Amino acid sequence: MNQQASALVTAADISRLAGVTRATVSNWRRRHPDFPAPAGGTDTSPTYDLDAVRAWLSARGQLPEDTPADRLRTALRTHPGDGALAVHLLPVVLATARLDRTWPEALPTLPELRDDALLRWARSTVDDGADDIPGIVDATYGPDATGPLRALLRCVVADGAETATDVLAERLLEDAGGTGTYLTPRPLADLMARLLTGSAGAFPASVLDPACGTGSLLAAAASAGATALHGQDVLVAQAAPAAVRLRLSAPGAAVSVRTGDSLRSDAFKGLTVDAVLCNPPYGVRDWGHDDLAYDQRWAYGVPPKGEPELAWVQHCLAHLTPRGRAVLLMPPAVAERTAGRRIRAQLVRDGALRAVVSLPQGAATPLHIGLHLWVLERPDPQAEAPGTVLLVDAAAETRDLDWTAVHNTVLSAWRPYLADQGDFTGTPGTAGAVPITDLLNEAVDLTPARHVRTAPRQALRPALLARQASELYDQLREAATDLADLSTDGDWPPAGDRPRDWRTATVADLLRGGALSFLRTAPASRRTRSGQPLSQPEPEPGGRPALLPVDVSENRPASGTEADLPTGVALPLVQESDVLLTEILLGERTAVARVVEADETGCFLGPSLLLFRPDRRRLDPWFLAGFLAAEQNVNAAATGTSLVRVDPRRLRVPLLPLAEQQRYGAAFRRLHELRTAARRADRAAEEVTRLLGTGLTGGALLPDGHGSA
Repeated sequence: MNQQASALVTAADISRLAGVTRATVSNWRRRHPDFPAPAGGTDTSPTYDLDAVRAWLSARGQLPEDTPADRLRTALRTHPGDGALAVHLLPVVLATARLDRTWPEALPTLPELRDDALLRWARSTVDDGADDIPGIVDATYGPDATGPLRALLRCVVADGAETATDVLAERLLEDAGGTGTYLTPRPLADLMARLLTGSAGAFPASVLDPACGTGSLLAAAASAGATALHGQDVLVAQAAPAAVRLRLSAPGAAVSVRTGDSLRSDAFKGLTVDAVLCNPPYGVRDWGHDDLAYDQRWAYGVPPKGEPELAWVQHCLAHLTPRGRAVLLMPPAVAERTAGRRIRAQLVRDGALRAVVSLPQGAATPLHIGLHLWVLERPDPQAEAPGTVLLVDAAAETRDLDWTAVHNTVLSAWRPYLADQGDFTGTPGTAGAVPITDLLNEAVDLTPARHVRTAPRQALRPALLARQASELYDQLREAATDLADLSTDGDWPPAGDRPRDWRTATVADLLRGGALSFLRTAPASRRTRSGQPLSQPEPEPGGRPALLPVDVSENRPASGTEADLPTGVALPLVQESDVLLTEILLGERTAVARVVEADETGCFLGPSLLLFRPDRRRLDPWFLAGFLAAEQNVNAAATGTSLVRVDPRRLRVPLLPLAEQQRYGAAFRRLHELRTAARRADRAAEEVTRLLGTGLTGGALLPDGHGSA
């Protein structure tokens, strides 16, 4: 008798299934003798029987609700053969997205079709979209594909096409052995895209990423306004999902994603674009040095074998139109290694290198290294070469990786420098326009800290520094007073011998019951779960501000502008008492929630934010915010691997009387104010100590009490 084998899952799969970290799964394996024994894999990467794992988790009360995404993972694992079916299902995702835009009421009926009708519909999708997805040669669907097809469609209906794409991408990377593939974090991708904006504020129309990976940099470019997206990646397992993600997130853009090694086999040979974004692979010595020794791209010199990053730099420059700009994420060693000094010198001399920015540790993988951003521009033969290079040291913004501070530090230097290089004075110790004659020495060391932190004393202005120090001291005293007022001991009595046990409801349940509504910035044809279209106004030039994820996480006023908003989407307007939650998890898999204040009413809701609008007669906003952002709640609702998002429908909220909700809400608001005051005081202390240190060591300021008796 044949029995269908249970799927095998890895430790990472178990952590996703249980909503815990990988470290927790490792502890379970070591500390619990009854934890299921490995059923396959290797000693270093064991796999486990899914049914046995589910039974063990269920017995311990650790098994969350079985979600459509989990059922899709299981269907893909139990399907015979390798993960080829996952790539062949990608055209189906695009077909469902098109159906959602044109005939949304038909989408929920698809999973219930008879097997033969379902297969006919799936086969028809190949002709419509498979040619646009790399790696699909013969996307046929046999009878054994009906189970995964139904699971995929149910996942799309319940969780959205983006979540379904993430699950398919997980399966593809498993088969491709996708170790060493890393996501460019969204805040970093947004910063790199912002550096492409010209002094007039216009964003480049066409953008190329020759090492596109999951497509995060191209997605950031599309959100900023790019209309033609070109990407290439060596792994089909990355390129194929990237093509689908870009079509989902930017339906109005022209998307072309190819596979292959961009240096050895350039899929876009002869193409010139307005801009390039790239996070190239680091330290790959076998990049084709011997085969490409006479390549025409090496206009600044043949890259040494140990300098593959300089090959990527010249590859990107070769694809630019004159005055086109490129931003690359680079290891810091490229700025100083001896082998690359001749190419660096030529880039500086010709005006191709416009800026180097040092980032804090943790900005991107590898997290223990402070990476650099290189901003390049293809020289215009008819224009005079610039006489300076902007160097920015943003690595000092290291505490908790404050992306708001990093963005402000970089952009507050880049934009004025771009607008008027002659009048740009920079910021002592942080940013400066360094003459190329100072860089073209024997070492050609482009490390920002070695130039901006050793600025000449004559560049410091004593009176200005003294006035700035006084203003910063006032800010520090005000922040410290607020923090002290909020730090008084409160009454936080224990709940008893055991934690409280309460009934909960999912956000999906609350939506169905009308206790709250849910909005997000989504393609204009997308609808809310209640089926009502998002008929919000389009942004007016120079009009309404936009709330961005950094505004929510830092509890600051709306800092977004029209340039930060995606095009071709419906943009909800926030209202007082709306609850905002960051959608993408960063760092220690945390999300931040806060309640919209009265003076923020009417701002646009920016991308990657989730908006919950509670019925005030049934839900207290701060109570809702506190429980939505709870660590255990967010971890249980997290989806994806390389890009971890919060699935809002899976978040849970306790069912408590309104009066009790309001008591919890007051406590959560107090914690929020305490956290905000602490951050303000911390930033003020950092700023004043840095400025005073620069003034004292540079001779521009005197010690307190100097000259007194």
